[in-house]
Amino acid sequence: MQMEVKLEYDSLSAEETFSIGKELGKMCKPGDIYCLLGDLGVGKTVFTQGFAKGLGIEEPVNSPTFTIIQVYEDGRIPFYHFDVYRIGDIEEMDELGYEDYFFGQGVCLIEWANLITELLPDKVKVITIQKQVEKGFDYRRITLEEKTL
Repeated sequence: MQMEVKLEYDSLSAEETFSIGKELGKMCKPGDIYCLLGDLGVGKTVFTQGFAKGLGIEEPVNSPTFTIIQVYEDGRIPFYHFDVYRIGDIEEMDELGYEDYFFGQGVCLIEWANLITELLPDKVKVITIQKQVEKGFDYRRITLEEKTL
């Protein structure tokens, strides 16, 4: 993996995590693929809700843990939100027609993307959210890296 660009953000609250997501959502372009990584309970859903708001999406955004994908088309570009945590077999992604989303004109945000790395295109943007409890219960370090896999 080759790193090209790295940005780091510090969040001290869920509201700040939402705002960082919103700012990144505003920068998205059609065809972008974001891989969202972080432990359970770290704030991925709050970040994603902000990300969607940055795309101009007004409807409620929830994690598609059981449906794998949620499609939002009312923003400035289509938003495809994947949560692949419960993927039992990589073939389930084929059944969803993931290629239409990954290589389409929308933006993809994939939670737990590390579970499907073999399906990802060569260039992706990786967002990692990490707790650092020594800096406070609500502290999060959010990094954005453009990577060539």
